[in-house]
Amino acid sequence: MISYLEFEKPIAALDARIAELRDTAQLGELAGDLDIAAEIRKLEAKSAELLANTYRSLSPWQKTQVARHPSRPHFRDYVERAFDDFVPLGGDRCYGEDEAIIGGFARLGERRIMLIGHEKGHDTQSRIRHNFGMGKPEGYRKAIRLMEMASRFGLPVVTLVDTSGAFPGVEAEERGQAEAIARSTEACLALGVPMVATIVGEGGSGGAVALASAERVLMLEHAVYSVISPEGCASILWRTAAKAPDAAEAMKVTAQDLLQLGVIDRIVAEPVGGAHRNHGAMTAALAKAVGEELDALLGKTPEALRAMRAERFLRIGA
Repeated sequence: MISYLEFEKPIAALDARIAELRDTAQLGELAGDLDIAAEIRKLEAKSAELLANTYRSLSPWQKTQVARHPSRPHFRDYVERAFDDFVPLGGDRCYGEDEAIIGGFARLGERRIMLIGHEKGHDTQSRIRHNFGMGKPEGYRKAIRLMEMASRFGLPVVTLVDTSGAFPGVEAEERGQAEAIARSTEACLALGVPMVATIVGEGGSGGAVALASAERVLMLEHAVYSVISPEGCASILWRTAAKAPDAAEAMKVTAQDLLQLGVIDRIVAEPVGGAHRNHGAMTAALAKAVGEELDALLGKTPEALRAMRAERFLRIGA
């Protein structure tokens, strides 16, 4: 069952009416007074048109809500649908395992890769286990270990970024959170193999950059990428989170704004109504886009790849 967002209420009302008519048709009621099938088709067309028009003109704050939708596909969904032969690798060989950041060997088409990404979880139990996708130092140190392993074996690195930010807890700071994020960012930039990063939901602050400092950065159509959440920005500037919609507008968090600013390189279109409405279509589109980007990087030397990363990040804001 679809969970409707606040701005989708008119769509929800139409879909509820369609469901009522279907129930009526199944019971055989009103068949003589009304062509129920025709009415359902009419309402379905109206709902589809309203959905398309709504998602064609989303505000930055509405896109933030879509990026956070509880039914949006997460890392595990992409592993199951877009990649094959995933072999998870755990632990940072220093402290322990962090389930907010998952990684391991995988296959994209005929190509072997190292796949790393944030996992938020789908229900209360899994969200707690994965810490809502907020990585701890051991998670970023695991990512570093896997990137270095990929470099040794000559495997491209693919990352799927979806986090509100790195975990800000006291225990994470005690174990060197800032240092781990910096080292992970450094590891991305130093890779001697191709790296393609995709912001699939939220890309929050250093917790996202630590897995997204690639030569090619993609972003889903309704994902967001920012240095701080709109609520956090609003709380600092206006002393109230109620100003989050204004903050989202000012921060240029959308894929469309960031492509224009040169922060990302490509937008991956989502199914009409957002990725959460069609996991199959979304994962197929992501696999195709990532495969095309890896094909374009094929044959480049380690020196050329590092130069590409340096050039793209130094160019931002110039």
